[in-house]
Amino acid sequence: METIPVPTGTYAPGGTTNAYLVENALVDPAGRTDDLDRAVADREVDHVLVTHAHPDHVGGVAHYAAACDATVWARAGRERRFADATGVDPDRTFRDGTRVGPLSVVETPGHAPDHVALQYDDAVLTGDLVVAEGSVVVAGKRPASDDDHAAAGDGDLRVYLTSLRRLYARNPRVLYPGHGPAIDDPRAQLRRLLDHRLAREARVRDAVYGGARTLAEVTDAAYDKDLAGVRGLAEATVAAHLEKLDVEGSVSWNGRRAVPADSKR
Repeated sequence: METIPVPTGTYAPGGTTNAYLVENALVDPAGRTDDLDRAVADREVDHVLVTHAHPDHVGGVAHYAAACDATVWARAGRERRFADATGVDPDRTFRDGTRVGPLSVVETPGHAPDHVALQYDDAVLTGDLVVAEGSVVVAGKRPASDDDHAAAGDGDLRVYLTSLRRLYARNPRVLYPGHGPAIDDPRAQLRRLLDHRLAREARVRDAVYGGARTLAEVTDAAYDKDLAGVRGLAEATVAAHLEKLDVEGSVSWNGRRAVPADSKR
């Protein structure tokens, strides 16, 4: 397996997305680069697929699919989302357990509704499910009037936590994330991310019960650091927490105002 970092302007540290060549499969070709051209030229690529259709993972799909005359795959039921993001209609679709060349699909939604991980022997390509440092953006919906510099707002935090637990139960040897270095202590990092989310959730809930009502107020109370340059991402994250707490019945959140669940809006 070969890892080729592709510059994408992502918020992730380093500003790159990892493309992976796994035997005859190309995963997450985020854009066309000389390094990826050379790597692809050295082997026969029969399959092109992505872990999810966010812009920083799909920019090279059309080029490499055509250049390699490869089969293009997308998540079943999400074909239109894939085509809109890549400009390519998929040839085939996959679901949980589908084999794509040497890879086996593991459904891991949450960061995005179409998100999957890809198992290769005792390793897993995790897309944006896991990172070695920091945390993954799981973006909830922000009020339409806000200046939106965040992700698309298509995250689901409850589902994301389930996906983390599902991967934890599989106990792989190593993880290859969409951004940053390989992770050789998967369970420790998965536990770190779970603990981080639950701690943030407690701060969001405490903020609401402490009197914060708007998304901005809850965000200010839930974070204890300067949010300059990342405020949109922080607010989208808090929105995802509020959506989860609303579904679970501990907070009432209508998309603009949060109150404790036993209070009137």
